[in-house]
Amino acid sequence: MDCYTANWNPLGDSAFYRKYELYSMDWDLKEELRDCLVAAAPYGGPIALLRNPWRKEKAASVRPVLDIYSASGMPLASLLWKSGPVVSLGWSAEEELLCVQEDGAVLVYGLHGDFRRHFSMGNEVLQNRVLDARVFHTEFGSGVAILTGAHRFTLSANVGDLKLRRMPEVPGLQSAPSCWTVLCQDRVAHILLAVGPDLYLLDHAACSAVTLPGLAPGVSSFLQMAVSFTYRHLALFTDTGYIWMGTASLKEKLCEFNCNIRAAPKQMVWCSRPRSKERAVVVAWERRLMVVGDASESIQYKQLTIQVLLDRLVLRRLYPLAIQICEYLRLPEVQGVSRILAHWACYKVQQKDVSDEDVARAINQKLGDTPGVSYSDIAARAYGCGRTELAIKLLEYEPRSGEQVPLLLKMKRSKLALSKAIESGDTDLVFTVLLHLKNELNRGDFFMTLRNQPMALSLYRQFCKHQELETLKDLYNQDDNHQELGSFHIRASYAAEERIEGRVAALQTAADAFYKAKNEFAAKATEDQMRLLRLQRRLEDELGGQFLDLSLHDTVTTLILGGHNKRAEQLARDFRIPDKRLWWLKLTALADLEDWEELEKFSKSKKSPIGYLPFVEICIKQHNKYEAKKYASRVGPEQKVKALLLVGDVAQAADVAIEHRNEAELSLVLSHCTGATDGATADKIQRARAQAQKK
Repeated sequence: MDCYTANWNPLGDSAFYRKYELYSMDWDLKEELRDCLVAAAPYGGPIALLRNPWRKEKAASVRPVLDIYSASGMPLASLLWKSGPVVSLGWSAEEELLCVQEDGAVLVYGLHGDFRRHFSMGNEVLQNRVLDARVFHTEFGSGVAILTGAHRFTLSANVGDLKLRRMPEVPGLQSAPSCWTVLCQDRVAHILLAVGPDLYLLDHAACSAVTLPGLAPGVSSFLQMAVSFTYRHLALFTDTGYIWMGTASLKEKLCEFNCNIRAAPKQMVWCSRPRSKERAVVVAWERRLMVVGDASESIQYKQLTIQVLLDRLVLRRLYPLAIQICEYLRLPEVQGVSRILAHWACYKVQQKDVSDEDVARAINQKLGDTPGVSYSDIAARAYGCGRTELAIKLLEYEPRSGEQVPLLLKMKRSKLALSKAIESGDTDLVFTVLLHLKNELNRGDFFMTLRNQPMALSLYRQFCKHQELETLKDLYNQDDNHQELGSFHIRASYAAEERIEGRVAALQTAADAFYKAKNEFAAKATEDQMRLLRLQRRLEDELGGQFLDLSLHDTVTTLILGGHNKRAEQLARDFRIPDKRLWWLKLTALADLEDWEELEKFSKSKKSPIGYLPFVEICIKQHNKYEAKKYASRVGPEQKVKALLLVGDVAQAADVAIEHRNEAELSLVLSHCTGATDGATADKIQRARAQAQKK
């Protein structure tokens, strides 16, 4: 029995633990880990070592080296550090390495040592320098907390959406705290720090002194503290050699253990087994390792989700394995295989030793029309790697023009973007490209580009008609489009010119353009409009009233209504208004005035070119049957029946219809016969029809 339990060690009263080697590390370290800044990512993630980090005893001429290994020590990346001194390293939840420099700059690297971006923790940190830093994780993302040389804290809870918070000052703090950490409570990041025997909790608004429940007396300083991965539990090491373990809310003590060692440990971390009730704190000194356990409460730790596992395989470029897992788990294609292939393609475009044609062909052969894969995203990655031609080739496989165009514009391939936008038939997309081209090209080149794209030219003209009239005129001038230029100046004469002189000048320009376009009708009409404007101005000066901007017909009507018949007739002669139109204008105007005497004189002035039925109709419209009857007798035979019916003389209308022997007229009169009054007339019509049928 002893041989089976020999390597197990007691952990408290009811548990045991053992330590054994899972695998050997493959790295070949040239320096001790104690001489490096070290950051190990959670969940068996990568390990970062920054060798020779600015130690006084090291030669200043030796450049530091940043190495990244897998969890088993396989080398992933190695690069000379060419930036400033680094204070702390840490991995984000996305497995990005955050390197916090002494000047407050944070440099972000990928798993394979590729530089991603950088950001600053603010001017105050820059001025006071960084004494210490922590990378921490919350439900919002990964954050960074900074302790400055002024003994103030600054943090950002999510480096993906950088918002800096300067924490409140700790009263009387003259030196760096003996230890500190970040706690996350109620969705808010706090700083817990120790100053001598006192503990302070900083939030965004205040600094509060806190006490540990059940802490053994005699503590004059806290030397180390550690928070669990879930931020639910906290451990503190005191100068009396005790380890206090409790909840991170500082409200409950779980246990307290006397290590009988008063020296500050090098490191202290929480550990546990998944789905286990057992929880422990591992404490390390220079030559001693101690495991302090507590099994008072059951905690279920969240494990890596399938998506996170796949993401980590992709980061390690283990694409075939990731695809096999997706297929085995029967994940939806968009969430599984398609996503893996898209990542593979984005990696493929970075292989600069392969030609653009070969890379584009390989990607298309592998991806084809796989749902959920965006060729434009892959092309954007190619462009970001400096491979513009490859990006263009990849965009040829993108079926959605709306995805092609923005990247083409970004790559300054605006003319190709315009062709793609036109092919899509999306006018909004075409307008977007046109406005981009307008800002990018000089006016001449822009107009020449439009000339080669009729659809784009037509759309741009529509835009200019509402937004940029002067540009529209320039377009017509460049194309020698005199017809449209004439129309442009016609519109401008009314829209832009208020003075009569300016309006006439614009009309003259329009007339000249119409002559150049060989449109004599439009030119003559424009000249007539100029004559009319001048005449209207003269009429206003001589007669008063409002004449400007009236049509020719309305001008004549206004003169008649004002009793200026001779001027109206002269105007009609000057502008060659046909007699029929003039008679209609005068008839309507006199009827509106109810000047029945003048109307009768007018009707007798000469033979009416429009006949006399209009006189009957206009009088009836004005509810004057008496005047209408005067003209009914003068109506010609072909319209006599209609005129008589309008004035209500049904019997006479019947006689005329019978005389004409016109079936249509007989039916019309019969439809007007109502009641006993017109009974005799109706009978008369029926007898006339019967006699006509016998013949």
